[in-house]
Amino acid sequence: MLQTDFLVIGSGVAGLSYALKVARHCPDRKVLVITKTQADETNTKYAQGGIAGVTDLERDSFEKHIEDTLIAGDGLCNPAVVEIVVREGPERIREIIDWGTRFDKDDEGDFKLGKEGGHSEFRILHHKDVTGRELERALLEAVARQKNIEIIKHCFVIDILTQHHLGFLITKSTPDIECFGVYALNLQTHRIEKILARVTLLATGGNGQAYRTTTNPKIATGDGVAMVYRAKGRIENMEFIQFHPTALFEPSVSPCFLITEAVRGDGGILRNKFDEAFMVRYDPRKDLAPRDIVARAIDSEMKRTGTENVYLDCRHMHRDRFIEHFPNIYKKCLSIGIDISESQIPVAPAAHYSCGGIKADEWARTSIRNLYACGECASTGLHGANRLASNSLLEALVFSHRCYLDSVSAVQLNDFRTDIPDWNAQGTTEPKEMILITQSLKELQLLMSDYVGIVRTNVRLQRALKRLDLLHEEIEALYETTVISPQLCETRNLITIGYLIVKEAQFRHESRGLHYNTDFPLKSDLLQNIVL
Repeated sequence: MLQTDFLVIGSGVAGLSYALKVARHCPDRKVLVITKTQADETNTKYAQGGIAGVTDLERDSFEKHIEDTLIAGDGLCNPAVVEIVVREGPERIREIIDWGTRFDKDDEGDFKLGKEGGHSEFRILHHKDVTGRELERALLEAVARQKNIEIIKHCFVIDILTQHHLGFLITKSTPDIECFGVYALNLQTHRIEKILARVTLLATGGNGQAYRTTTNPKIATGDGVAMVYRAKGRIENMEFIQFHPTALFEPSVSPCFLITEAVRGDGGILRNKFDEAFMVRYDPRKDLAPRDIVARAIDSEMKRTGTENVYLDCRHMHRDRFIEHFPNIYKKCLSIGIDISESQIPVAPAAHYSCGGIKADEWARTSIRNLYACGECASTGLHGANRLASNSLLEALVFSHRCYLDSVSAVQLNDFRTDIPDWNAQGTTEPKEMILITQSLKELQLLMSDYVGIVRTNVRLQRALKRLDLLHEEIEALYETTVISPQLCETRNLITIGYLIVKEAQFRHESRGLHYNTDFPLKSDLLQNIVL
């Protein structure tokens, strides 16, 4: 059994910035960060474009950024939360610069600001085309200097500890469900450990691996959302899965290499197989329309022309400036025989970001006491029906800070619950055939991509739900009878994610933002978040 004052699940920008702040504020308290692979293997690491923030008040304003976010969110943003994030964001950005993050600057020493889809001004701070990697580097170095932070790598969290583990019947209507810590499989000792905590933060990232084609790394399996749902916590807006319009098209390659939206912000033009700049037919903002509109336009063009991809034309762009701003994109394209100054880049949409997740309030508190959620796994009300480009890192920083402010008080009130039983593996055996797990994952990814993608119908959603019911039944039987493994738990979590996406998509009888159902092509007048 391990005990810690602050337990952080996940080592991306949300988890690390929170850990750093509580550790500095409470130097006599222990902070434990758990990550299921290497500490830097997170969704944060793969964020290319940058972080949105109003840092130039002469040309930009908070009001403009707020308006852009509300428009992208298609009526479902929480306006109070949008204002909090936009207005508090610049101070959080200054903090990460103080911690050592290096954003690109021009010859005069001013930040180079980019522009992406849905933004009315240039306000994206970036480090080349690897902003997330740079932010992760700075945070890990800062955390390493903090003596009361411990990081346990290769440790897979299985479940949240609540009154359920004390033998009580817990339902969604049970008042005051409480988190006492987690059960976790330590892959280095091969033991399932009980970790007790006064305060727990879930910063577990996204769930892109529910789809066959995604920009997310293999670790993005929706673990935090699935655990909270099993613990009877509140989940909302899972139907809003953002497909990034421009992932590099390489058949059978997953995760996909992302071609950041900033390329279109710098002048890249989408074209179909006939070399037509087609976005002019779909939105007056053309290639800089919000992601939901661009992704649906590309999907429409591919279906209309019978192709598997469209093209991003950068041939007219200044070659040296492209290489300076997007060195990794240039290098990646060159590695597969594409010189961006001579050839167009084949692109297609890929699952990229979950706008819904664990329902969290303006202090990152979930519906379960002593349990917080930040980053992509949380649904704070910022994104609504569609996330504005480069708002995700900003949200993570703002809410991890607010979580820190709230939880340093909460940690003083909580004691460890030491009567939680140890993990009981009695009666389980080693799996005889791993194909039972790997094939279930393939089936899930296939049905989610085919039935619950960019465009949906009632029939497709119903088919998906029937198949998910069978997959759920099969994986639960394996979970009850076989020895726990990360592969089994991740597949189990992803099947839960698939169910939540489909079920909430069925409840939404309209098309709004990222959820487009051809049986409900119009928005309704009733604006609501769907909670399970």
